[in-house]
Parts: sequence; structure tokens; C-alpha cells
Amino acid sequence: MGLLAASFLGAAQGASSPASAAPLAKYQQECAACHIAYPAGMLPASSWQRMMGTLGKHYGADASLDEATTREIGAWLKNQAGSYKRVKEEPPQDRITMSAWFLQKHRPGEVPPDVWKRASIRSASNCGACHTHAAQGNFGERDIKIPN
Repeated sequence: MGLLAASFLGAAQGASSPASAAPLAKYQQECAACHIAYPAGMLPASSWQRMMGTLGKHYGADASLDEATTREIGAWLKNQAGSYKRVKEEPPQDRITMSAWFLQKHRPGEVPPDVWKRASIRSASNCGACHTHAAQGNFGERDIKIPN
């Protein structure tokens, strides 16, 4: 993992060390069924709280969970949420891809706008299309392979 990515992930996870921030098994199971289980440190606690409270309308899909699972995952996300300067800001619509830090990292000079439209990528939220170790929470620059 690149030094920049390692420092981002460590800081994004708040006071927790990367080792203690291993994904909660239920979070991994439920969320990764449809997309990667984004590292909790990528959003502030308030964003995760809103998201967990609106799972019935989760970005156009019904991602409802039973109450106990919702509570467990919600508590874990709150505890592991990003708390450092770049992540504290709530992005529009609680979307990681609309956060200031995401937009800065993926600015047009770094990622041309047409890249997101490629059939192999489809959208900015498909991290695993370019970040080959995204599912493991590794977004290091050495592991980026932009597909055609």
C-alpha cells in the first residue's frame, strides 16, 4: 500500500488502528452482497447514521435489514466512522463519491471524466474496477489498474 493511501486509511478510521478496524462480519456479509463494503472511515458517523436509517430507500434499492442487524452494523459504523479533518465533512447525499476528499483524489487531471463511462467501470462508486485491492480496504496508488 502506498504511504499516502496508508496514511489516508489510518486517519480515516479515526482513533482506531487499521488492524482493529477489520470489517464487522455482518457488515461485510450484508453490504458486500451488492457492492464493496466501503471502509467505515470513508464517511463521518452522521452520514452512516442517516444511511442506516434509510435502508429501505438505499440509493434506489431496498437494502432493509432486521432491527438487530441494523443496530449492530450501525453501532459498528458509528464507532469506526471517519473523524479526521477530510472525512468529518458530510458529503452531499452521504455519497462517498461526492465527498471533497474523493473529488480531490479523482479530479479530472487525474481521472478523465470519460473513464467513469467505460463499460468496465460504469460509475465512480465501482472502486474495485480500478483499485484492485478495494475489497480488502486497500486503495494504494500502486494497486490502481484502470481498465479499458
